[in-house]
Order: sequence, then structure tokens, then C-alpha cells
Amino acid sequence: MKKILVLSLLLSIYLFAQEPSKEVLLLHSYHKGYKWTDDISKAIEKNFEKYSNINLTTIYMDTKKVSNDNYFQKLYELYKEQFKNRKFDVIIASDNSALEFLVEYQKKLFPKTPILFSGINYFDEKLIEKNGMRKYISGVIEQVDLKKNFELISKIHPKLDKLIIINDKSKTGLIMKDDLKKIIPKFNNKFEVEYIDDMQMNDLKKYVSNTNNNTALLFVLLFKDKTGKFFTYKESLEHIKSFSHVPIYGLWDFYLNYGVIGGLLTSAQAQGDAVSKMVLEVLNGKKITEIPILRKSPNEYIFDFNELKKFDIKIEDYVDDFVIVNKPFSFYRKYKLLVNITIATMLIFVILIILMKANINRRKKLQRDLSNRLEFDKVLLDTIPNAIYYKNVDGKFIGSNLAFANLMELSKSSVIGKTAFDFFPHDIAVKNTKIDDKLLKTLKTDTSEMALHFSNQKIKYFILNKAVYKNIDGRIGGIVCIMDDITERVQQKQFLIQQSKLAEMGDMVAAIAHQWNEPLVELSAQIQDIQTSYLLDELKDCQVKEFVNDSMVQIKYMSTTLNDFRNFLKPSTKKVTFPIKKALDEINEIIGKQVFYSNINMKFNYINGEDLVVYGYENEFKQVLLNLINNAKTKILENLLKENTKGNIIINISKSKEYNKIEIIDDGGKIDEKIISSIFEPYFTTKKDGTGIGLYMAKVIVEDKMQGKIKVKNIDNKVVFTIKVPFKKD
Repeated sequence: MKKILVLSLLLSIYLFAQEPSKEVLLLHSYHKGYKWTDDISKAIEKNFEKYSNINLTTIYMDTKKVSNDNYFQKLYELYKEQFKNRKFDVIIASDNSALEFLVEYQKKLFPKTPILFSGINYFDEKLIEKNGMRKYISGVIEQVDLKKNFELISKIHPKLDKLIIINDKSKTGLIMKDDLKKIIPKFNNKFEVEYIDDMQMNDLKKYVSNTNNNTALLFVLLFKDKTGKFFTYKESLEHIKSFSHVPIYGLWDFYLNYGVIGGLLTSAQAQGDAVSKMVLEVLNGKKITEIPILRKSPNEYIFDFNELKKFDIKIEDYVDDFVIVNKPFSFYRKYKLLVNITIATMLIFVILIILMKANINRRKKLQRDLSNRLEFDKVLLDTIPNAIYYKNVDGKFIGSNLAFANLMELSKSSVIGKTAFDFFPHDIAVKNTKIDDKLLKTLKTDTSEMALHFSNQKIKYFILNKAVYKNIDGRIGGIVCIMDDITERVQQKQFLIQQSKLAEMGDMVAAIAHQWNEPLVELSAQIQDIQTSYLLDELKDCQVKEFVNDSMVQIKYMSTTLNDFRNFLKPSTKKVTFPIKKALDEINEIIGKQVFYSNINMKFNYINGEDLVVYGYENEFKQVLLNLINNAKTKILENLLKENTKGNIIINISKSKEYNKIEIIDDGGKIDEKIISSIFEPYFTTKKDGTGIGLYMAKVIVEDKMQGKIKVKNIDNKVVFTIKVPFKKD
């Protein structure tokens, strides 16, 4: 809340500095020299002194001394002449008389000028409703809290016999009398209350001087005595104080310093502060109708140190939040903050010295522990079989474990200062550098694969697990990499792939038999024909040449079939970009005729043209296609051909944003929904003589080795295998 007020104040200062002059009229009900009035003026002037463009005009009505309709009429005529050539942006009405005067004469003197009041006792809404003035008026209500003051007196003086209330018959005094009549009966059972407002000053002084020690005074107002003699606020109190030997309590803060102990007092300064803030809002453009009346009077518990001491009252026993005035000079009290800071500083220094000594001892111990821990970590890292290295943000190696140094055939000290380009082939080093740059920006982790060729002709495969590490100060220190040697796993997967290929060899041999059947028949016929020609002595040179040419065509065809078979069995060693159509054509060459003679129609649909490519392992990819087509063929033969129905295998090839897609659809009947989610698991099979590795290896090849995706689903009575494979390097 304080921050908001400060920001509002600064904003107001800035806005006012940019705007033209503002005219403010402060109309006081009472006279200059009356402390209540002077304190309100001081508070308003203090709040306005920051604004050089606010011109404050202060007028005093002096209604403590004279207050009647004729006097108000004369004031109206005076102000009409005085302000006929002046226009005010806002008017402040201090106390009831000023507000009542403005309600009566505002339209004639200051038409449509907003009015903000302060110090208004016993506020009545009917007052500002008069003459349609409600839309021009807001302000701060002054409200004396008689009940809490009675309760305070009762707490401080539990043995009190009598409370004497001193008041006058002024307008305010009469209003106070009405309020006192409502409060007094509530305390009759605690002490006697005597109300005095019709004595001469001399009689009053004599009466007060004869009170007993179990009496207290509540000084309300006394500007006129019974004879009509006028007294200033401090004259009347000083007269009473000079003859009183009992404590005197008050209701307004301007009686402090003149003999009252204090109480829950109505504060002129608080009234002035509150109304001046409202004025600034109006001058800043806020409508008067948007400023609500402050109905809770900003009263405070305020006490005079001298009076408390005189009557030996420890006010902190009765009130929690209060203000003490007139405290005697105390170096500690005056410079309390400085003294406390000095003492606190000295204590801090002592504590710091103790802590520093303890810290030195602790650091020595920590250094020993850290040295032991570093030695332990060093041994621990060297014991780990995985190769580990770590480098800074510039990409330079700052250390490694023994396994990495041995892998690179270097000493650990020789690793320091080098970069990835010193250890890995250029393309691998570039790829790893890009990964490192990305990690340093995202602060995430990364896993990638790498194959390294060593001088002994061996190839090793690694998974690189990388993460960013931070220094103790929170800044990024660099990257740690743990190299997991997966050579054995890769070889094992390759073995399974080859095993899967061998599992297909039965179908492959049958396919080759189909492929060779026709050319063998053709060769047999040609041999018989040339033998017959030879026996009949009809053999000619041209026939021999023709026989040789025709035979070579058939032999080359059979040789091509063997080459396709041999290429299929040969494992791919690295990823390449190859056409999808080429792979499918080669598969079709191997098993196409067998599929055809099985009464199955196999159709290829190139939806986006025939030039789509795949980035991956070519022979392994062909193995996946062969496995899926063979499975479809087998299922069709088992289910559909029993009914002498022709089967269909549809292969759709299409392109998407990041992948090329191949769909292999067969109508050999759907897969049981209970097992469809398990068909890619290793060694899962529904065939009597199946190995359960065909579809598992298909998933390994597509997803692990080629970073693609393979899925299966049933559509009606058909099965759709969908393969998505990347068409460019990742």
C-alpha cells in the first residue's frame, strides 16, 4: 500500500510539473492562531510545497468570536467583491461553519467549483444535499470517540469516584452535550459524572481546586464562560490547569502541551493530510463524484510525557499503539537508530570474527575432505569401464577418465586442451559440435549414436549421453559425455537381422525356383532342338549362334536372380539415400512370380510419383518389405485360397512433410485384436514353425536403425502395415 501511495505521489508531482497553475482556496471557519486551524493549514501547506504550480489562498471566517446570519451575509458580500475576478479549481472547507457557508453561497460565489471539507463534526448528509450541492462535495469527517475515551479513563483510574466534564455552550459544545448524554448513562455504575457548562471562570477554578484525589477532568471546550467572556483554547485550559491537582483528559490534539494528559484525540494534522490528498486527486483530473467521503475519522492515541510522569501513569499498560509528545532529551531516544546500528554493527563484527575463525577451521577440514573426495572421484571415474570426457563451453577437453584415454590410445594429460576434431572423423566431430551448441542453449540432455573406425580395422559403435554441467556460481561450465560401447549389441542385432534373412530363405529358394523354372524349360527345349538338328545333320552355323544367344539370355536372367538373392543377404554397413521404387522392384523380381502363381494380385500405387527416396540401410529395408509381403502372402494362402478366392496385396507409396510412407495392405483377414499389440515383440509368433523374429527385426530396422516408424491396424477385414521412413539426413 505504501509503495502504491509513493508511486501515486511521484506521478502527481510529475503531472503537476507539466500543467499550468492551479488555484486552491482554503476557507477556515476559525481564526489564525487557533491551534486546530493552524495545524490543518500546516499539513496542507506541507503537502502542497512540492508542487510549484499550486497557488494556495487562505481565508479565515473567525466564527469562534462571531457567528450569525447577518455576519455570514456580510462575508458573502466581502468575498463577492474580493474574488469577483478569480476562479478556483477547488475549495477546501475547514470545519463546519466554512462548509455551511459554501453550501449556502457556492453557486453565487464559486459556481460549479468542487468543495472538499475537513474537520466536520457530526456530519449530516442533509447538509450537502441542500441547494443540489451533493455532486460538488466530498471530504473528511471529524468524529470524536467519546466511548473509547471514557473506557480509557476507566482503565487508567479503576478507583475513580467522579469524572467532571467541562464544556461551553458554543454550537460545537451543544452538539457534544447531546452525544455525552448518550454515553454518560453507560458509565454511571463505575463512577459519578458531573457535567458543567454554565459557570464563570473564577467559580470554575474554585470548584476544580476543591476536588478530591479520586477525581478526573474531561476538558471538552471552553471558549466562553457563563458571562460570555471569550477565551482562547490555551487560556481556558491554562486557567483550569493552574487550579487542578487531578488528571485532565481531552478530545483534540491542540490541547496537548497545555495541561491535558491526552486520550484518543482528533488530529488536525491527520485531517489536513487526508483532505490535501483528495485535493491532489481533483487537480489531477479525478471527478469529485468519484472521491468518496472519508467517514472514519483518523484519530490517534496521543499523550503528554510530562503529564503521564506527573500522575505516574504507564500508558503502555493500557494502550498498544500510541504517540508520546514532550519526551525529554535522551541521546538514546533521539539517536536510537544510530545507537542500535552501532551496537548491532559491533555485535556483527564480533560474530563475524567468531564465524570467520570457525569458517577457517571448517575450510581447512573441507579442503582435506575435498582433496580426499577428488582423489576418490578420480579413482571412481577411472574404475568405470565407460569412456567419459568433459569439456568447457569453448569445446576444449578439460579432462577424461582412463577408459577414454585408453580408447584413444593417449595418456589422460594428453587429452586436455584438444577438441572433438582431434579424436573423431570430421563429419562426426561437426555433428557433435552442433549437438553441443544446442545443449549449451537449451540446457537439456542428448543421446546420439556414433561409429568409430580404429587403426586395427575394427569398428566400434557408441551411444553418447551428454548433459550440461554448471559451476558452483551457477554459470555453465561445459558438457559431460558418457560413451556407452554398444558394439556387441549392434553386432547381436545385425546377427538377428541376418538370422531373420535366413529365416526367409525357404521362401526365397521357392521364389528362385519359380524364377528359374521358365528359363530352364526354355533351355531344355533349345538343347533338345539343337540335338535333333545335329542327329539329322541339319545343324547350321546360324542355328548354333542363335542357340548360344538365346541360352545366354536365359543364363543371364538366372544369374541376375542369384545376384539379387546375394545382395539381399549382404548386410548394409552405412546409411545411404536410395529410391523406394528400386527397392520394391528388386523385391518384386525375387518373389513377384511366386506371388503371381499363388493366385495373388500384387499392385504398386505411387501416389506422389515414382521418384520418392529413403535415407537408411537399403538391404535391411528390403528385408522389412520382403518379410511383410511374405507374411501377407502366407496369410492369404491360409485364409482366402481355401475358398478358391483370388487374394490382393496393395502397396501404396506416398509422401508426407517429414517422412515417405509405405502402406502394405492385404485382404487375408484381420489380426486378432488380442494379439495385435504384441506382434512386434521378439520371439512372438502364431506360426507353427515360426521364429518370432521377423516382425521384431522389422521394428528394430525401421525405428532403431532408420529413425522411422512402423505400425499395424485392422480396417474391416484387411490388415494395414504402415511404414514411415525419413527421406533426408537427420
